[in-house]
Amino acid sequence: MPLALLALAIGAFGIGTTEFVIMGLLPEVAAEFGVSIPTAGYLASGYAVGVLLGAPVFAVLGTRISRKRMLMLLMGLFILGNLVSALAPVFGVMLAGRVIASLAHGAFFGIGSIVAAGLVAPHRKAAAISLMFTGLTLANVIGVPLGTMLGQQAGWRLTFVAVAALGVLGLAGVAALVPRDEPDSRQAPAAGGRIRGELAAFRNVQVLLAMGMTVLGFGGVFAAITYIAPMMTDAAGYADTSVTWLLVLFGIGMVAGNLVGGRFADRALLPMLFTALIALALTLAAFTVTAHDKVAAAVTLALIGAFGFATVPPLQKRVLDQTANAPTLASAMNIGAFNLGNALATWLGGLVLGAGFGPTSPNLVGAALAVGALALAVTSALLERREPASPSPVRAGSPARDEAPSHSVS
Repeated sequence: MPLALLALAIGAFGIGTTEFVIMGLLPEVAAEFGVSIPTAGYLASGYAVGVLLGAPVFAVLGTRISRKRMLMLLMGLFILGNLVSALAPVFGVMLAGRVIASLAHGAFFGIGSIVAAGLVAPHRKAAAISLMFTGLTLANVIGVPLGTMLGQQAGWRLTFVAVAALGVLGLAGVAALVPRDEPDSRQAPAAGGRIRGELAAFRNVQVLLAMGMTVLGFGGVFAAITYIAPMMTDAAGYADTSVTWLLVLFGIGMVAGNLVGGRFADRALLPMLFTALIALALTLAAFTVTAHDKVAAAVTLALIGAFGFATVPPLQKRVLDQTANAPTLASAMNIGAFNLGNALATWLGGLVLGAGFGPTSPNLVGAALAVGALALAVTSALLERREPASPSPVRAGSPARDEAPSHSVS
């Protein structure tokens, strides 16, 4: 695989670390600024909102300059946001820093997916995308636990300085290793035409179905994971201190599922999706029972991570395949769909917990969401079977960039 994928993975590692490490540092941050834990929680929800807002804005901007330059700009924004958080004198400034950093998230993964797919031969696109996302999954195994430990031992501000340093490393890697490419503006007659070409992707039912699968499929994972601490302590009987290594186990499952999903999606994309979503739904449903046993709970947790993230490379590739001539906005918005799914699942899981259905009840919500994603996958397959083979319906006035030779992004 090209070394440029390593640069993208480093950037993904930094972004994944900063997104999730705040969950382990909320008590320290709340204590320093004199706010409640729920108020400090805005640092997590504010990040999610920033991802949703930043994805379309920077994706559209990304059609006007080269993808390499756009990735460098996004890493610069990520560095700035983390430094603002590290140096924040008051809570409001730290929240602003979190939002600034989050604006880079969706567009980086969206544009990075296009670049990764363009670096390799067509039959290896999903595998290349999965290698970039390996950085995100490894963040949950290595970056988040180490960042949490560093913040608890040496102060949370140092964690954000370290994450900013990861951003500098990622920026340097993109600058040195990602091939130069031409901006989309040289391939389309006018800005209005470029934007219309990007927006046309959303008239493609297959694109909307893929994004729906993203929302529901990964939402199913987060319905369980968001409430894993009370579930593991109240149902399985683990100590509070065990939750960290249980999340590492979940992260290891994510790494494995991501790599397997990328490998097999290049061979048979929809069958890979069907398999992963069926397994995810069954595993989440089983978690309502296995969560009451320590060993079974740990194994199930790893399987949820594996089956959940096995859907990510095929879904991202599905969007790229369906928007070959204007993929930037749709690719970035599909990343935003992950965060939308997280928010939806967290809300629904909280509803069943609040209704008194017990600590394992969010798992049934997750299973229902996974079944919904599976229904969309079946619908997508049936529609595809009825459609005659034809070129991609999205046109931007130029050949598809990701059909270029494997040695070039452009």
